Amino acid sequence: MNALLALARVIDALNERIGRAVTWLVLVAVVISAANAIVRKAFDMSSNAFLEIQWYLFSAVFLLCSAWTLLRNEHIRIDVFAGRFTRRTQTWIDVFGTVFFLFPMTLLILYESVPWAWRAMQSGEISGSAGGLILWPAKILVPVGFALLLLQGVSELIKRIAFLRGLAPDPTERYHEKSPEELLAEEILRQRGEAT
Repeated sequence: MNALLALARVIDALNERIGRAVTWLVLVAVVISAANAIVRKAFDMSSNAFLEIQWYLFSAVFLLCSAWTLLRNEHIRIDVFAGRFTRRTQTWIDVFGTVFFLFPMTLLILYESVPWAWRAMQSGEISGSAGGLILWPAKILVPVGFALLLLQGVSELIKRIAFLRGLAPDPTERYHEKSPEELLAEEILRQRGEAT
């Protein structure tokens, strides 16, 4: 089990790095969108490439950050029923959902998307819009994103089985990183406590 937990930590580290890096694409998309709007209003000019690159960036964020979202336990859950159960029962529900829903879905999408992306790459597929971009880089994001999600599913399954065996902490705890505002509030309270 220790080797499997080490593998889970490697997968977690990979998706943590990718997720944190890809979040910067949101800023890039906003800057491109703002520049496009300014150029369109100020100079009455625009390009489909500006619109398509925003779609590509949004797709990259969505697809490449889905595994990071699962890692941080921030994915959508239906806690109406599961919230009433014990942590062990919730973990068993997660194991069931991972094995019978997450894995089949990701494997099916990978099975369908790899040849689809490969054909687009081989043909050099481009957008049908005037001034559009090449499509294959965006299409490659689909199998890459789902491969990362599949890997994260493996990691989550390992961690949940380890928890059920008493070898790891509770993986159902939501990841919470303090916001800058929360850190500032804590610092202010700490300084007030020292001043009195």
